[in-house]
Amino acid sequence: MGLLNSDEKSWHTWFHRQLRERMVEEQIVDRGVTSVQVLRTMRQVPRHLFVPTVYLHQAYEDRPLPIGNDQTISQPYIVALMTELARLNPQSVVLEIGTGSGYQAAVLSLLAKRVFTLEYIESLGASVRKRLRELNYPNVEVGVGNGYFGWPEHQSFDAILVTAAIDHFPQALLDQLKPGGRLIIPLDQATDSQILVVAEKGSSGDISQSQIIPVRFVPFVGARMLPD
Repeated sequence: MGLLNSDEKSWHTWFHRQLRERMVEEQIVDRGVTSVQVLRTMRQVPRHLFVPTVYLHQAYEDRPLPIGNDQTISQPYIVALMTELARLNPQSVVLEIGTGSGYQAAVLSLLAKRVFTLEYIESLGASVRKRLRELNYPNVEVGVGNGYFGWPEHQSFDAILVTAAIDHFPQALLDQLKPGGRLIIPLDQATDSQILVVAEKGSSGDISQSQIIPVRFVPFVGARMLPD
């Protein structure tokens, strides 16, 4: 395919904007996400630029999509729900564990002051760093490493979002939360299912938790590796 002329670019921009609008109304609003800020952000971020070309026609459907390396981009509803549960404001500093395609980080970046995102797979981390730079998300810093230990150089965080399933709360992530901070994480259950959980840190360091909905995420890679 050759380069698009200005009329074709305008049509493509309009077309994808319409798809995002329908995505938000049918997949996100209808399923109970109410945050005006989150809904506005989901209408802005071009999900089709975060999926492999072969899946471009499915970019705005209510489903996760493969992005290579046995990883996926989460379905739009889950991205919106996790973002709403984080309760961000313009001064928030956020950590994401499991960068993947970079879509969730891009969404977070429009609501927070800084976003730090860690990807375990080096090739994914490199490609996402380039993508976010080209798409002009300057307040996102991409790192490559074992997210089980968080990113202590940038702590403490107002929110931590984990996009891979594990059977317990990593202590390092709890330690790196600010008082009042929230950890949003999919937890493996003994019944071979997963549940999305919000763990909130109290002023004295106590942790309260709420179960949200059943989910299905890829496994947390590197979870039990020891640090160097």
